[in-house]
Amino acid sequence: MLPEPKGCLTAAEAFSPDERAAVYRAIETRRDVRDEFLPDPLPDELIARLLGAAHRAPSVGFMQPWNFVLVRQKETREKVWKAFERANEEAALMFFGDRQAQYRSLKLEGIRKAPLSICVTCDRTRGGAVVLGRTHNPQMDVYSTVCAVQNLWLAARAEGVGVGWVSIFHEQEIKSILGVPEHVEIVAWLCVGFVDRLYQQPELAVKGWRQRLPLEDLVFEEAWGIQG
Repeated sequence: MLPEPKGCLTAAEAFSPDERAAVYRAIETRRDVRDEFLPDPLPDELIARLLGAAHRAPSVGFMQPWNFVLVRQKETREKVWKAFERANEEAALMFFGDRQAQYRSLKLEGIRKAPLSICVTCDRTRGGAVVLGRTHNPQMDVYSTVCAVQNLWLAARAEGVGVGWVSIFHEQEIKSILGVPEHVEIVAWLCVGFVDRLYQQPELAVKGWRQRLPLEDLVFEEAWGIQG
């Protein structure tokens, strides 16, 4: 686990050039892994580091709404895969023609292939009825949990570990399989494992599904639609 910082304030100097480059490299080369997982189990100390990074995420009102359900057993992962497969077939029927063929060609076997899955949840009752910073935007607890997911993902990239975010399932089915309480929301199902190769670009860009939008088209000055 990461050491707990001491004292109220700490220096805020910039990172060294090498440290800064490493941070940006992790961001730029992070990929959603779907089918490239190796079967080797992850050491417990490595999993602890990834969870420690996730737990250091910012959270509204410091409510830390996340929990992490670690799923290693093949039988449990197979139940989740079957739930995913049912939802995946529903999703495929939402596309037509070439798009449907492209969708069906995507390899989405991470639930079965990755040695570890992590179900990341958001307990929306943690912190009580009134939470500092959530008074006018009730979704802030979910957004905070997504920050934990991103922390884990970037730490995993630095460790040479691949992560795939599965979102195609009916939440109630996964809750039933894992015994997740009704008031707790599932935010992410993450497939986690070692990989020996990654796409140089996001897979959907490589396969022509969608390209990264130009940043300059997404930045406005002072008001919506005004570009500098």
